[in-house]
Amino acid sequence: MAGSEAEMSADSGKKTVTVTTSFLYDMVYQLAGDAVQRELIIPAGEDPHLYVAKPEDLRKIEKADLLLFHGLHFEGKMQDVLKEKGFAVTDSFSGDRIGRMEENGSTVVDPHFWFDIDLYKEAVRNAGNKLEALLPEEKAAITERTEAYLEELTRLDEENREALSGIPEGQRYLITPHDAFNYFSRRYGIEVVAPQGVSTDSEVANKDLEDTVNFIVSHQVKAIFAESTTDPARMEKLREACRAKGFDVKVVKGEGNELFSDSLAPEGEDGDTYVAMYRHNIRLITDNLK
Repeated sequence: MAGSEAEMSADSGKKTVTVTTSFLYDMVYQLAGDAVQRELIIPAGEDPHLYVAKPEDLRKIEKADLLLFHGLHFEGKMQDVLKEKGFAVTDSFSGDRIGRMEENGSTVVDPHFWFDIDLYKEAVRNAGNKLEALLPEEKAAITERTEAYLEELTRLDEENREALSGIPEGQRYLITPHDAFNYFSRRYGIEVVAPQGVSTDSEVANKDLEDTVNFIVSHQVKAIFAESTTDPARMEKLREACRAKGFDVKVVKGEGNELFSDSLAPEGEDGDTYVAMYRHNIRLITDNLK
């Protein structure tokens, strides 16, 4: 597959842009359309925190005319090669806007910046600048597409605020498997609680599970949410522990009913673009917490 894609790129004369995640795969399309050949390293639906590069991924990196990655330690096991060969779309982020959390006794960077739409816009501008430099003959078209996309993201942000305002003040609690939604919490004033830290390879301590259960019970949280890239059994365990304390909470899970956190949906499915992903999440949250 990788070989045929590379041959197709060579035959078409298009530059190849290799990206690490489905977020960036979508972003490049929004800005450059079909003017470039896109290559994706981490398939949609897989967990970037845990992903280990395969030989064909390294070939994609070597052959790329432009390599874009998230940074902020999101692609944890691939950081060294990505830093050497590519550009992090978070490169310009000021330190005071990057989330940090205590985890296992130390401070860690929160890489899930895309849930802050202003930061996502900055990443979009950074990617747009790199694409314009790669394709000077397409600069006007890329600039026009970038500005149109930024306006769409502004409208999305306004739409999100309006939808979330319909959740009563005492029910604005988002319980998820791992701490992927802190930028979302900061932006929209929804308190987020998760038993696991910002990376899915961190350990889940019994105390963290117990604290989460106590929070759900004491705040009478209506629903807790599975994620598309984590095991829903974790949320069922939370539900069982809540039942043992005399409180039953709904687990929102199953195909089409999971939050997207670390990946978009596979192409052709609901949530396969950044905008569609965010709308899916907002719909799921508001429908179950109102």
